[in-house]
Amino acid sequence: MGVLTHDEFFARLADVFTGPKTKGHGAVFLTQKRLTYGQEPSIQQQQQQQQQQSPSSSSPDPSSPDQTSPEIALPDLAPPAQPYPILIRATNGKGKAARDRKVKLSTVVQPDEIEAFFARYAEVCKSGMAALKPRDRTKRKAKAKKKKAGGA
Repeated sequence: MGVLTHDEFFARLADVFTGPKTKGHGAVFLTQKRLTYGQEPSIQQQQQQQQQQSPSSSSPDPSSPDQTSPEIALPDLAPPAQPYPILIRATNGKGKAARDRKVKLSTVVQPDEIEAFFARYAEVCKSGMAALKPRDRTKRKAKAKKKKAGGA
């Protein structure tokens, strides 16, 4: 699974949505998260840099609250200089039994491309989900009704 360009991602995402349409069942999982890998130094690196900048006779204990700076303890509270890119993933939900047919897609969206990307992403998702067959829940409702009538 490599990172695809936006055009490749949308073309293959449309194919992922057509799979459950033709078979009558299936799942499509869409996830998104901010991409911080390699963007900011780790807490340990920040502590090492802090120790190098202010050498003292005793090393500071990172567990003591008076010597830990707030940006090291909670790095998400300090906003970054630039917004983070977003990682978008899609999969067709095939499990271990059908691993050879599993489709995994991913793309990275830069902060300046977010609005245009999500406009197109919404169109592809809406068109793909509009033709999906709704889940048949009649068996579950009948079972619950039978259980309720038998238990009372």
